[in-house]
Amino acid sequence: MGWATGYITKLRTGETVSFRPRGNSMAPRIESGQLCTVEPVDPRDLRPGDIVLCKVRGTEYLHFVKSVQDGRFQIGNNRGHINGWIGHNAIFGRLVKVEP
Repeated sequence: MGWATGYITKLRTGETVSFRPRGNSMAPRIESGQLCTVEPVDPRDLRPGDIVLCKVRGTEYLHFVKSVQDGRFQIGNNRGHINGWIGHNAIFGRLVKVEP
């Protein structure tokens, strides 16, 4: 279980979730502790630049979709780090709002 397990469970049932992630890997787009709202998403609607709640190699992230290729999604942060490629089944929702 990771920090987002409960939110992922709710997203899988169609619920929208809000939470305050900690860390600086997405600054200045998302500052540590800001309220983030994530909605379920059809992965076919995702484009590079979208921010998604996802799982890469067992770790949960709220990170950017950097690239889309052949039904796969490259995930990375706002500091230039690439987490890796994932399939649609590892994406749980898309960020729709960031608040203080």
